[in-house]
Amino acid sequence: MVINLIEKYKNSLIQKLKFGVSSIVATVVDYGLFWGLVIFQGGIFSEFWGNMISASVGMLINFMLQKRFVFELKRNVYLVFVMSVLISLGGVLLGSTIIKLLVEHVQLFESYKIGAKLVATGTIFFYNFYLKRFAFEDRFLGKKSTGTDEQS
Repeated sequence: MVINLIEKYKNSLIQKLKFGVSSIVATVVDYGLFWGLVIFQGGIFSEFWGNMISASVGMLINFMLQKRFVFELKRNVYLVFVMSVLISLGGVLLGSTIIKLLVEHVQLFESYKIGAKLVATGTIFFYNFYLKRFAFEDRFLGKKSTGTDEQS
């Protein structure tokens, strides 16, 4: 009983660490592209559109990494891709909106736009993890859709 509980926590932690690593890789691409599109030499896009582009590229990289290294695919891959894209687009929209609001309404972020992006990234990390786990593995907040409990 105790060994099973320890194993569940260990597996949950390992999965979150793998998710974190895949997210870091995709985030480095996202931030680099955001910097190039919005900040480098005055930028060529506004914060909102620059983030929409950079986060979308990061989203595609993240899907590929999560499919291969993080989650066990328990649904049709095409359905998971559509679900993952919709979840990610929701996260992109949420993150872009957070950035826009922070840059427009918090003086610190007016000149420190990457800081606004950091706040947005931290906010959407858990949103993405739990909804994507649902998409790939058909479970949410530690419960399979069949109603059996599992460790988060």
